[in-house]
Amino acid sequence: MCMVSAVCGQTTLVKGIVTDSISGEPLPYASVLLEGTDSGAMTDDNGRFSFSTSRKNTVLEASYLGYDPKKVKISLGKTNNLDIRLVPSGIVLNEVVIKPKREKYRRRDNPAVRFVRKVIDTRDKHAPSNHAYFSYDQYEKIVFAVNDYVPKKKKDGKPGKFDFLADFVDTLEIGTTVLPVSEKEKIQTVYFRKSPKSEKRLVKATQSAGVDEVFSRDGIQQFLDEAFQEVDIFQNNIPLFLQRFVSPLSTIGPAFYKYYLLDTLQVEGKPVVDLGFVPFNSESFGFTGHLFVPLDSTYFVQKAILNVPKDINLNFVSQMTIEQTFERAPDSTRIITKDDIRMNFKLTEKSKGFYAQRLNVYRNQSFEKPDSLHLPVFDESAPVITLDEAYKRDDEYWASHRPEEMKKKNPNSVAKLMAKLRSVPVFYYTEKLISILVSGYIPTDKNPEKNKFDLGPMNSTINGNAIEGARFRVGGGTTPRFHKNWFLEGYAAYGTKDRKMKYDALVEYSFNDRRDFRLEFPMHSLRLEYMYDINKLGQNYMYTSKDNVMLAIRRKKDTRATYLRKGELTYTREHYNGISYGAVIRNFREYATEYAEFNRIHADGSVTPVSHYDMTELELKFRYGKDERFYQTRTQRVPITYDALIFNLSHVMAKKGLLGSTFNYHRTEVGMQKRFWFSAFGYADLILKGGKVWSKVPYPLLIIPNANLTYTIQPEAYTNMNAMEFINDEYLSWDLTYYLNGNLFNRIPLVKKLKWREVFCFRGLWGHLTDKNNPMKNGEGLYAFPAGSTTMGKTPYMEVSVGIENIFKFLRLDYVWRLNYLDNPNIQRRGVRATMRLSF
Repeated sequence: MCMVSAVCGQTTLVKGIVTDSISGEPLPYASVLLEGTDSGAMTDDNGRFSFSTSRKNTVLEASYLGYDPKKVKISLGKTNNLDIRLVPSGIVLNEVVIKPKREKYRRRDNPAVRFVRKVIDTRDKHAPSNHAYFSYDQYEKIVFAVNDYVPKKKKDGKPGKFDFLADFVDTLEIGTTVLPVSEKEKIQTVYFRKSPKSEKRLVKATQSAGVDEVFSRDGIQQFLDEAFQEVDIFQNNIPLFLQRFVSPLSTIGPAFYKYYLLDTLQVEGKPVVDLGFVPFNSESFGFTGHLFVPLDSTYFVQKAILNVPKDINLNFVSQMTIEQTFERAPDSTRIITKDDIRMNFKLTEKSKGFYAQRLNVYRNQSFEKPDSLHLPVFDESAPVITLDEAYKRDDEYWASHRPEEMKKKNPNSVAKLMAKLRSVPVFYYTEKLISILVSGYIPTDKNPEKNKFDLGPMNSTINGNAIEGARFRVGGGTTPRFHKNWFLEGYAAYGTKDRKMKYDALVEYSFNDRRDFRLEFPMHSLRLEYMYDINKLGQNYMYTSKDNVMLAIRRKKDTRATYLRKGELTYTREHYNGISYGAVIRNFREYATEYAEFNRIHADGSVTPVSHYDMTELELKFRYGKDERFYQTRTQRVPITYDALIFNLSHVMAKKGLLGSTFNYHRTEVGMQKRFWFSAFGYADLILKGGKVWSKVPYPLLIIPNANLTYTIQPEAYTNMNAMEFINDEYLSWDLTYYLNGNLFNRIPLVKKLKWREVFCFRGLWGHLTDKNNPMKNGEGLYAFPAGSTTMGKTPYMEVSVGIENIFKFLRLDYVWRLNYLDNPNIQRRGVRATMRLSF
């Protein structure tokens, strides 16, 4: 060993830690290399590194995404124990170490707090929205890539199926290699008008390619637009990752953040203050970072750098940096020139994860009134207008309009990568399988542009219930490739226990050309549907299919059901301003079963069984839901956020004897839902509904509360109520769910490492049955209630739950208990319910 050492020279041991110079947090997976070589190491999850070398280099360089590289001298032949503190933003600062657990931080008489209050007080003074008109060109690019990707050769030296991936590897500015797997680019011009207030986006070019093509194109764009919004630090709350972060310039900022006047810098020959900030609680939804403000008494923010703390209760995001730059117009208006957000995502702590960047570059800002050619854009009803040629731009167009900082070192595109991957059978069939699992449908043609019919949904193929036994279903529908305006859908189902065939057939004409789905927003259509199927009384699945196999396991037998034969003619119209309305002409016949008998009461009190009744109804519907965001699928619109105020109103009417109606009928329902954000203290979802049946009708036409007989968590359903336990003809209901985002658990040692989040729910229903619809008081012409059904007293039905979400980052468990009507037979007073949902 001595001889080898003599030949190879002295061995130098280098170890230490790399941290953030502001917060003192360790930086995981930072690169630590000897200058000019590839010798070195990566830091671990705790920011620590260690390696030995026999090289003669005496300079060590540490680098990390969003931070300035730093060079440190080392001593050869010795053990070097280093504490390397990297500074964000590319600004050289004197080293400042902040240790929140030891320092004595005071808001009173703190010059940094006084300074930031001045910045907050003047934030709206420089806003471009103060002008009558404002327009600009915007380039947006979103990239997802496999992080720290290093091509590997087979050990036997034989060529592999995916060796071509090496041709698509790109290199970031910090030297990390990545493999881009998804790219989205968009060029648009944004027009703003102050009065009447309006903002329109004219999309001139857009393209996308990547592994996420198995999802809905527009649905993914809606999700990305909501999850990775353009950051406005001059608001109180910053929407990001479907959460709300407290802005460092929020009016509650001084109570949420610690501020530090770090240094005075010279930028373009002018003095600029570097204002650092960190949240009091590093697990809360806040940022660490810097604001750079010129010392000219205007308190104009010239640059902002935001990072998420390492301990933040945020899933999958291991590191994030937001960098924004601003210019000052001659009239002191603030003009953003760049909004750059870079992230590292990890599903597990040990995985390399994914690198993501969303870059917005802004150019050609103007406060002039648009010319006569572009002024009519404000007359368009759609907030986003996409030119017909936007999807057809060639490579030359993109090369000439792409900002310099987004020109890749590797010219190979993700579109070429996907074409190569799909030429490999194992990838091709895996992608098809995932597409089926995600969409629920099987295409009948391999070429999406030629596929005219899909089979599905596959998750409804097999199900079961107490009446039908095992239920088998097959169905499908046409796509816009069959016709952009005409659509056909249907299914056939069979129960092994009742031995009845059920079916549904639908034909719809859309007045708007459809691109991907029949239910695309905005809808303007006329639909005719005819069906015969089982009708589960008091069970309405509002956010999933009634035949979803995941709902087959139930806590109680669902025998409360009839058979329904129904025909509907529906007109639907949706507008971009959030207003939608529709009309339905409905004719149906409902058949009694042994589980839900129709025993008609006569004047003398005698009872006669009735096999069925008939109704022909007219339903009028109105809805307001401005700025809703949802992920569009073929059969559903899955809400991305409930921020928008949603209002619903409907009225159903029928006249006895008209087109076969057995009864006169009038029913009115109204509803409202809204999400309320409490900044650093989480958010609450509130759903209010009310309704009344004005006519004297039998129980199937009354109001039957929505009971949840499954073990899953279902919004707008009563967890511990039995189906048809209560029957009313007027009601008022509420569903209040409060998400604390870990505000309690984040303060408990050890528990906070689990990143659990608290959920509290309180829901209830006040219901009343008037004497005219009570078969026990005024029974003539009504049907006797089935055994086990009852009415409410003066007290509303109530239940509460306490839950923990984000268990293993996807599981939510609620413990639910019923507060009253505890003497009703065969009820469940308390129980555990679960649901699965991935969230940031």
